[in-house]
Amino acid sequence: MPRAYIGVDVGTTSTRAGVFDEAGTLLATAKHPIRIWHEAGDIVEQSSSDIWDACVRSVRAAMAEAAIAPDSVGGIGFDATCSLVVLDPRGEPVTVSSSGDKQRNVIVWMDHRAIAEARLINETEDAVLRYVGGSISPEMEMPKLLWLKRHMRASFDAAGHFFDLADYLTWRATSSLQRSTCTVTCKWSYLAHDGGGWSGQFFKRIGLSDFVTEKYARIGTEIVAPGTRLGSGLTRAAATDLGLSPGTPVGASLIDAHAGGIGAIGGRDGAGGATDVSDRLAYIMGTSACIMATTKEPCFVPGVWGPYYSGMVPDFWLNEGGQSAAGAAIDHLLKSHPGHAEASAAAHGEGVDLIEFLERRIIARAGDASRAALLARDVHVLPEFIGNRSPYADPDTRAVIAGLDLDTDVSSMERLFIAGLCGLAYGLAEVIEAFAAHGVHAGIMIMGGGASRSPLVRQIMADTTGLTVALPQTKEPVLLGAAMLGAVAGGAYASIGETMAKMSALGRKSEPTAPDMAAFHIRKRDVYKLLREVDRGSRAAMHDLAKG
Repeated sequence: MPRAYIGVDVGTTSTRAGVFDEAGTLLATAKHPIRIWHEAGDIVEQSSSDIWDACVRSVRAAMAEAAIAPDSVGGIGFDATCSLVVLDPRGEPVTVSSSGDKQRNVIVWMDHRAIAEARLINETEDAVLRYVGGSISPEMEMPKLLWLKRHMRASFDAAGHFFDLADYLTWRATSSLQRSTCTVTCKWSYLAHDGGGWSGQFFKRIGLSDFVTEKYARIGTEIVAPGTRLGSGLTRAAATDLGLSPGTPVGASLIDAHAGGIGAIGGRDGAGGATDVSDRLAYIMGTSACIMATTKEPCFVPGVWGPYYSGMVPDFWLNEGGQSAAGAAIDHLLKSHPGHAEASAAAHGEGVDLIEFLERRIIARAGDASRAALLARDVHVLPEFIGNRSPYADPDTRAVIAGLDLDTDVSSMERLFIAGLCGLAYGLAEVIEAFAAHGVHAGIMIMGGGASRSPLVRQIMADTTGLTVALPQTKEPVLLGAAMLGAVAGGAYASIGETMAKMSALGRKSEPTAPDMAAFHIRKRDVYKLLREVDRGSRAAMHDLAKG
């Protein structure tokens, strides 16, 4: 009987489920929103119970659309943002919120409450930090855990389990406490290479010796490769929730961007021949963006997370650059423009979303996606609203915009939109140049995430970086990557590598960059660099004033 595989992707604002066949063909998808709380001081919280409920609703809806029986599902995989979930020994939520609400038990990846703790950890200059580009981020779990210990000691002590969100989902599905190599290596300072494991010295130096004393029981004692079959598959309770069969195989998880990488970089190329994943970058663009490179040997790139052994592709090293705000930056720019209401109403009238509405107008005016960038010649954006993740590892960076006038019409909004895309592209180019300076090279970049479907976004990224930009053949590479975990767990394929080759392929590629457009972006990048200096200089000036 033909088998289907389910991928569940938990993003920042919603949960999605996708049903795929053994060849990686998408049969059905469904989506459900997630509740999120924003508080002053860069605090962002969620509820693990609400997230599980959203997973349940998404899976049930996707299964209904696919019209397949539960016993035809050969496996299921989960991916999620790198958010921190806190539970008591019985598996009940423990609050991480000043509100005291127990349901608010998730510190979201983009929560920056632990900036001071990240600085304290970085000041130790411990050898473990070498494997996060030399500087740990407040988006990672160790600063968050240290913040909980310092500021909410009762919750820290009451916790029986600290999970990365993706591992929480597999625990909820199977009752297995096994953690994924991907999550703990990329976000928890676990060293997967050469039997390194957890570093007791590191924990003691940063003020988290509790974990050493308890032999790491609350953060994971058994670490397994993504796709490893967990426990006996879906528990009866989880199967009832999801509308699937008890015992359905569940694969060890991936972080969401890394699932997108798995679903993208190993795809078959129409040109034929063997796929070299080391020649391909994955650029997964959602609320934030990740730029991931795979190498056979470790490469140390300052300001770029990693190298992580088996952090994404088994037996390869991963370097992970990123942009803390990507889709979120564009959304914020558009919502802040006076023409937002008018443009949104017009888009609604045409039955499309705002981004598609703007892109249609822009390409019609410019003639093609490449020359659309010329419309933003005099508007410039450094779109780092919540800091620079890489290559500068500076969480205090903030956005700078130059060239605004008093125009409030939709054309003015279009110029700001394009300028924001250019700003993201120049930040991406900085990461790629940092890669190259330290021995990480690639000839093609595979884009995933919602923004990847945009020809305007893809062409601007290609024109700026000088790389060919390709789409995965599937329109849902993140969901496909998660489904691949289920396929490996269910025994359809022997490894992640084999699954990538069998279930994914490359699709459309960007057009070559015209010489005049390459020159245009070089000049516009000069302005982008000036904006970065303005940001740094203004912060330094005000810091000196405060000291005085």
